[in-house]
Amino acid sequence: MHTRLSILWLPVLVFAASCSRTDQAGTSPDIFDAEAHVAAWVQLWNTYDLARVDELFLADTSLTYFSSEREGLIQGFAAVRAHHEGFGFIEGGKEPEQELWVEHVQSSVFGTVAVVKGIWFFGDRTAPRDSVSRGPMTAVYVWADDRYRIAHMHFADY
Repeated sequence: MHTRLSILWLPVLVFAASCSRTDQAGTSPDIFDAEAHVAAWVQLWNTYDLARVDELFLADTSLTYFSSEREGLIQGFAAVRAHHEGFGFIEGGKEPEQELWVEHVQSSVFGTVAVVKGIWFFGDRTAPRDSVSRGPMTAVYVWADDRYRIAHMHFADY
């Protein structure tokens, strides 16, 4: 009887161990650094490196994106990647004419989902605030492939 009970507990222990796993970088679903994730996304925009899209976004059809530049929902990884290509993103990147930055970053973590909020700016950082594009943004990150990836992004203009 004792052996049977031990065998019944084995799946529970395996599940518990898998829930607390960490990746090579030492992060886990319990740790979310909003500033670092936003910085990685800002780097994408400030290098126009299409390969960064592959690293940062959830690579499946459930990925969604609302752009401040286009009406409607962009659905799926292929469509989000094509959207960035439409802005001139290329493999290896290039020098953009304008800079993107995000201020007032806040985050909330709900298990393995993190919601990040902030205000995005795009233009010349030395120019007066009211002369650059800006607006609110929300990014929803999910734990996938041993790291947080963007599952939904939403931009609006002020």
